[in-house]
Amino acid sequence: MKAWLLTGGRVVDPAEGRDGPADVLIQEGKIRAIGNEAAALCPPDAERVDVHGCVVSPGWIDIHVHLRDPGQTAKETIATGTAAAARGGFTSVVCMPNTSPAVDNAGTVAWIKQRAAEQAHVHLFVAGAITKSLAGEELAPIGALKRAGVVAITDDGHCVQNHELMRRALEYARMFDLPVLDHCQDYSLVNDGVAHEGLWSVLLGLRGWPSVGETLIVARNILLAELTGCHVHCQHLSAAGSVALIREARRRGVPVSAEACPHHFVLTDAALAGSEKFWAHDGAGVWGLAGRTDLPHWPAYDTRFKMNPPVRSARDREAILEGIADGTIEVLATDHAPHCSFEKEVEFDYAPFGITGLETALPLALMQLYHSGRMSLPDLIARFTVGPARVLRLDKGTLRPGADADITVFDPDREWVFTPEDTRSKSRNSPFYGWPLKGQVVMTIVAGRRVYP
Repeated sequence: MKAWLLTGGRVVDPAEGRDGPADVLIQEGKIRAIGNEAAALCPPDAERVDVHGCVVSPGWIDIHVHLRDPGQTAKETIATGTAAAARGGFTSVVCMPNTSPAVDNAGTVAWIKQRAAEQAHVHLFVAGAITKSLAGEELAPIGALKRAGVVAITDDGHCVQNHELMRRALEYARMFDLPVLDHCQDYSLVNDGVAHEGLWSVLLGLRGWPSVGETLIVARNILLAELTGCHVHCQHLSAAGSVALIREARRRGVPVSAEACPHHFVLTDAALAGSEKFWAHDGAGVWGLAGRTDLPHWPAYDTRFKMNPPVRSARDREAILEGIADGTIEVLATDHAPHCSFEKEVEFDYAPFGITGLETALPLALMQLYHSGRMSLPDLIARFTVGPARVLRLDKGTLRPGADADITVFDPDREWVFTPEDTRSKSRNSPFYGWPLKGQVVMTIVAGRRVYP
């Protein structure tokens, strides 16, 4: 395996408290040295790469990805999904268990790990199911899943409604030192909703999905985490009330954490009424795009903007941004959820929930959180590195000498427009095609191997 010397970049490693210009030496798939020592130890046959003007950070970790493999490979495969991850700057991803069959047994975990060894472009970690077939009725064999190598358990795409069953799941998970990731959704309140319950759902005639349908389960999870001592991680928060509850619980020392996705801190429910309504009402809340004449256009009821949980009000968006900035939300993730084009080309009510997100997370996060002045660059990078590594107990997210050489190199100021032709995903259900973006991945290195470009 050849050695690499990255020269002239700004090295930002929140885990080590490093932020400044430095060279990085990669050798035998590991970080060998950083700074003056890197050039001194560099072997003569190393490949030197000039990264002036770029940020060199630990490889980014996406804690929430749907790769659809096994069983739904018309939408995505391990090969295409991890290629999209590499293009987006992610060196590690965690695949969700709502595949066909579900990841509720050791055999399926072994199958995914074998397929990943053959096809994955980045490190692939597996999340197992909380309940058998994600049905919410009987616990999956949590101990067997742990021995098979899962890094967490979740029924993502579904939510355990039985509180007693969820309590027992947390008790078992604590015994096996596994975090529990939860898709927070109270079915009795959400019912058959398809859009955030508010002004736009009324005007558009869409069935409402109240934010309290999420917040109620967040409260349940906080209470059970406090009772059992098990770490509960609330997935893809979308509601202001959820952020407030997590903030208060963390202040009291409850073992809970939360993640947010770019679509929830960029978009609002006004987007469902079409681009004209969005840019006229809530588009000013997207950094750098107010007043531009090259903004993208989309019609009302565009199913690319249908996701679970739904994009919510401008107030909710602001609360999510505040929660990320003040540390209440310590993880940023994508909830990358690919679908076939024909599945989305139906009436809004009948289209599946979900969007792709691996390739646009970096610029959207930079725009809304760094370029806007809400956060420093080290703090933002920590949400994609230190935060998820801490939740999952992974030895990742650092450029410490001796660590795996997982590196994301990006230009925070490069402007570009995302198009369908750019994507490496198998699916095309992104709402951000045609958007002017600022910040782009230049290079992704996984275990000392260049996987993008």
